[in-house]
Amino acid sequence: MAGSETQTQDFKVIGTRPIRHDGIDKVVGRAKYGADYSAPGMLHGKVLRSPYAHARIKSINVERALRMPGVKAVITHRDFAPLTGEVELQYGGETPFDAYFYTLNLLAKEKVLYHGHPVAALAATSPHIAEEALGLIDVEYEELPPVLDLMAAMKPDAPFLLAEVRAQDNPDQPTNVAGHFQFQRGDLDRGFKAATHIVEREFTTTMVHQGYIEPHNALAIYQPDGHAVVYCSTQGPFEIRMMCSKILGMDAGSIKVVPAEIGGGFGAKNYAFLEPLALLLSKQTGHPVKMVMTRNEVLRATGPTSGSRIKVKMGATRDGTLTAAEVWMAFEAGAFPGSPVAVACITAIAPYKIANFQVDGYDVLVNKPKVQPYRAPGAGNAAHGVESVIDELAERCGIDPLDFRIRNAVKEGSASVPGPAFKRIGYIEVCEAIKNSDHYRSQLSGRNRGRGVATGFWINTGMESTATVNIHSDGTASLVTGSVDIGGTRASTAMCAAEVLGLRAEDVRPSVADTDSNGFTDITGGSRVAFATGLAAYEAARDAVRQLKERAAKLWEIDPQDVEWIDGKAVSKKNGVPPMTLRDLAKKLSRTGGPVTGRANVHPTGVGPTFAACLVDVEVDPETGKVEILRCTMALDAGKAIHPSYVEGQMQGGASQGIGWALNEEYVFDERGVMRNATFLDYRMPTCLDLPMIEAIIVEVPNPGHPYGVRGLAEVPIVPPPAAVANAISHAIGVRMTHLPMSPPNLFKAMHR
Repeated sequence: MAGSETQTQDFKVIGTRPIRHDGIDKVVGRAKYGADYSAPGMLHGKVLRSPYAHARIKSINVERALRMPGVKAVITHRDFAPLTGEVELQYGGETPFDAYFYTLNLLAKEKVLYHGHPVAALAATSPHIAEEALGLIDVEYEELPPVLDLMAAMKPDAPFLLAEVRAQDNPDQPTNVAGHFQFQRGDLDRGFKAATHIVEREFTTTMVHQGYIEPHNALAIYQPDGHAVVYCSTQGPFEIRMMCSKILGMDAGSIKVVPAEIGGGFGAKNYAFLEPLALLLSKQTGHPVKMVMTRNEVLRATGPTSGSRIKVKMGATRDGTLTAAEVWMAFEAGAFPGSPVAVACITAIAPYKIANFQVDGYDVLVNKPKVQPYRAPGAGNAAHGVESVIDELAERCGIDPLDFRIRNAVKEGSASVPGPAFKRIGYIEVCEAIKNSDHYRSQLSGRNRGRGVATGFWINTGMESTATVNIHSDGTASLVTGSVDIGGTRASTAMCAAEVLGLRAEDVRPSVADTDSNGFTDITGGSRVAFATGLAAYEAARDAVRQLKERAAKLWEIDPQDVEWIDGKAVSKKNGVPPMTLRDLAKKLSRTGGPVTGRANVHPTGVGPTFAACLVDVEVDPETGKVEILRCTMALDAGKAIHPSYVEGQMQGGASQGIGWALNEEYVFDERGVMRNATFLDYRMPTCLDLPMIEAIIVEVPNPGHPYGVRGLAEVPIVPPPAAVANAISHAIGVRMTHLPMSPPNLFKAMHR
């Protein structure tokens, strides 16, 4: 891989703003999303879901449903293949989710563990017949008391959800605490004794949903030869293939997963919810089976992010130097292990140099849906607590909140929370970008108005990607990858290849392949695609260029080492031979050895973490508790912005979701664990009427681990807004909000407490 020389060159394509390659199809409605697929003879599948949050299944009788005209098959947990081994589904530090628990989440076995937990599924000749037939499946339940509160769930005498989850210090004792993670350094007592100011607070957040517009869907076709095709909306087609293979006892190579265009995911479409069910129903009926969730099902049973309880204690000297931090966090995992609490531990105090700290995180089972990743999972919960306490410490020290952060900022060579030193990072530059912005320098006047700032961190990841570059006879190229495009990555990966080839971005046609047509590629998640798949595209293009240089050398009858590739042309180091453009060379490929195809498989280790800062102005209505966002600015270190428009879009989208989390979004459960707001009418996400135009400042501190300096950036924008809004509210009305969401009822109560 090229080093810093590549990062400092003048780019022709990287950093420009071409129109996205798939834009026309999406604008005119030609793009096919998951629910757009159909097949001859197709049946329609539906899922029967539990009306209880916690109950024992005493019996399931499907005979009445099977007798209904039009019903072709009914499945329960008994229809799954016997399970062996584990499915490795580790994401961003979460607890590995094994196949046994995974199938229990797909269809309950002995107990239902949340309101909406699937119990049975069926296929019928129409969706209406299928819906009606669900009422003919007879299930006898014994309702059990639900465990809904984090602190109550952690008590030794709490009703436990899963007998398989045992206490770490007592393997004979069932528990709801599925995991404990700890990071520590230095001497806490000594650190707090050295502090002049100590702030200690407790924070709570509720479950929130990713809010993607497109519901989960799957069309499965099991063929007589034992092979199968699955069309679905997913961020990880290879992961879906692996899950279906393991759960149904099929060879992975016998399953082809075709990823459709995706109408949002934000981390929640990494895992399978319908695909194995549709595939099993197709196998039993001999027909294609299509399943599409309703919005109610999406909200009840696909996995929001964790609610949490966080205790933060931090100390600083009079001059604003942080001396100690103690952070305790408990995250709701939902009904099965795997909350993002481990990565929350890594990110919580990551922006700061603190000699003495201890961070503890607990993964806790409760009778709610199994949580799924949501854009920098865990980091937003943690930052809400830490960044609120940082704001208070800065105020007590009489120091500007950005100056306080810069004084304690990590930089190149600083130790991260797990221990390894940071390489080149841009946290200080991000803080300075906000400090020097027109927004920060402007005056905010008026009653009940306040300004707040907060910062955030995300680890990013690399993982595996494959890319293929094909050179065509007209001198253009096509790029094939396995990364589902969820944020403009067709364009960014094509631009990486175009830069190497010396072509315009428009002359590289990108496509996303199915699992049979491309080498293994990990999920579109973890802020990895522009970094890792972009690197694969870069390396595949370099492989193509190597071959093109060999072809030119053959035509010129010189050594390939005497050929350079400059701005899309083969240039001979020998005098007197005119350069040959890619277009001219492409016409002669057939007589110099045939087609040119560049290939690359990467598993990069040069991941660059990302920092962001958010500045928010608010106005609070003291009569209602309603908060209006007057102005919002986001600064983020992109390393190098491949396509600045998409970087700005990610920043604005993340900020919008963070503001929604801060002010309105929440899961509401009653005392029986039933979700009471499972529609977009009642689950309140911000619209364009609730937000100002979000200003985006791109900071570029090149990542030394990437030839173009790229860092992942899609996830970190959601991290700082909740704390920034909380800090702004505190400065507006003098009330420190420690619970999310800071909705009008919650804020009104706090103001009049």
